[in-house]
Amino acid sequence: MCGIVGWLDWDDNLSSQHAILHKMAQAIQHRGPDEEGYWLSPRAAIAHRRLIVIDPEGGKQPMIYREGDQTCVLSFNGEIYNYLELRRQLELLGHSFQTNSDTEVLLHAFLEWREECVRHLNGIFAFAIWDEKNHRLFLARDHLGVKPLFYCQRGSSFLFGSELKALLAHPKVKPEVEADGLADIIGLGPARTPGFGIFRNVNEVRAGHCVTVTKDQIRTRAYWKLESNVHTDDMDTTTERIRALLQDTVQRQLISDLPLVSMLSGGLDSSGLVALAAEELRKKGKTLHTYSVDFVDNDQHFEEGLLHISLDAPWAKSVSEHVQTKHQEITFNAQDLITHFHMPLRARDLPGLGETDTSLYLFCREMKKNATVSLSGESADEVFNGYPWFQKEKFLNSGKFPWMEHDGWSSFLNEEAIEKIRPQEYLRRRYEEGIAEVHPLEGETALEAQQRKMSYLFITRFLPLLLDRKDRMSMYTGFEVRVPYCDYRLVEYLWNVPWKVKNIDQIEKGLLRRAYKGYLPQEVLYRNKSAYPMTYHPEYYHAILDHMKQILANPNSPLLPLINKSVIQFVLDGKAPMNLAQSTKLIEYLVQINMWLEEYKISIR
Repeated sequence: MCGIVGWLDWDDNLSSQHAILHKMAQAIQHRGPDEEGYWLSPRAAIAHRRLIVIDPEGGKQPMIYREGDQTCVLSFNGEIYNYLELRRQLELLGHSFQTNSDTEVLLHAFLEWREECVRHLNGIFAFAIWDEKNHRLFLARDHLGVKPLFYCQRGSSFLFGSELKALLAHPKVKPEVEADGLADIIGLGPARTPGFGIFRNVNEVRAGHCVTVTKDQIRTRAYWKLESNVHTDDMDTTTERIRALLQDTVQRQLISDLPLVSMLSGGLDSSGLVALAAEELRKKGKTLHTYSVDFVDNDQHFEEGLLHISLDAPWAKSVSEHVQTKHQEITFNAQDLITHFHMPLRARDLPGLGETDTSLYLFCREMKKNATVSLSGESADEVFNGYPWFQKEKFLNSGKFPWMEHDGWSSFLNEEAIEKIRPQEYLRRRYEEGIAEVHPLEGETALEAQQRKMSYLFITRFLPLLLDRKDRMSMYTGFEVRVPYCDYRLVEYLWNVPWKVKNIDQIEKGLLRRAYKGYLPQEVLYRNKSAYPMTYHPEYYHAILDHMKQILANPNSPLLPLINKSVIQFVLDGKAPMNLAQSTKLIEYLVQINMWLEEYKISIR
């Protein structure tokens, strides 16, 4: 798992521009703390930061292929899980290999199939391949968008990088944001519009897409999308298909030359993966190490809600004992979260999920002390339709993103900012864009059609928020997290499984529960969903509210020209119809926006 950056210029010679390229690469050093590499030519300059996971000696990058007058240069972030099969296939086609790395397999896949190579890949990836002879750059991103990739055009220069900070490190890219950028932050945030890079004229390679860049054009195309078809398998066949896919996926994702562990919450999603992984490792005489996260005094302050039903600790312990892992619980206090509150913003380059980001960052930092790679249960709820919103008509027919219980943060804006940003209009436009992408299925009932639309929005609009979070918080500590539920084969199959089948036995993710029968204790198998844990400690809540009071008291706070101070003061005074936790979550995001505007020196155009 690594970080990639690059710079093309059609007019200026880049051969001597190592200093700027180095600065761009250093901006994402955390993604690859083990090694760095550079390649420069008159038209292209490419760099790589490496986190060693597979083939320490053979996987060095940028990786270069030369034969005759052909030179291809690869910078790759991610893992190709089917690289062993691809290697055998390519060898039969006449390719020979010098290393044991998936990087070399990817490079030869491109040499064999050119831009169609992406259709042969199973993995999480973002990569760039420069064809020196034809002066052509090829960028690609994995099917679900687990690994990030951004780009922009500035005059004769084309720039790309794993994170926004890599682009911002280039002197031609300024931290400028226009009305749509602010509308995405305030109206949609912390989710984002796919393909939209927030900063002025900055783009993201969308999940399942690739981009070809030449002097004359930038061409984007989708190589993968969700196609709607009638599901014809019976219940037993469907369950067995899910089980087989998960077994295969976990087996593939256990490959690592460095220590690998797994996150374990005691919920269905992570527990099932842990059971499969532990069984696979036992065959090799190994014991899986698992980790869970909790907070000091959460047993005293816990408040049940729509997504938080119970505390994780006893459930994680039960699963660990059942499948025989070596388990460790990592505990943080409110002060840990307060002290490191700024770190997620620097990892994301954008406002995010607040303390749940912070705790994940700290969690990954602790796991990094003993391992380099972890499995995670992220995305099961999105692909198995596990959220309670799928069952409630008011969300299915709301005409807006179902996870948005309020109208974004636009209610905190002043009239001038609302007039310029128009966040509600922007929100409606982005919602309609998402719905328009859904491939309908003839013969579906109205309810099934709405559930399909909601499923699509969760996979393409909500899941990216969680994948970004997982990637940035883990990679900011030089730690790789793998997400087996994002295997595109599983997602493709589940896309056409009706909601009533996914929720068989009148319980969310009933299909997944059936697939894991025999692997987990009965009580864990039927535990109700409870989301990633959060702190309920009043000390944290009051610290965030105090931070907002300081922002309001400082006439130089960059947030002030955008907000209605009296509305925020109303919330701070406890007069709004919400409890302390709810008001803190609202205020927490505004505090991050102020921090972002200030620390990144954002210029609003």
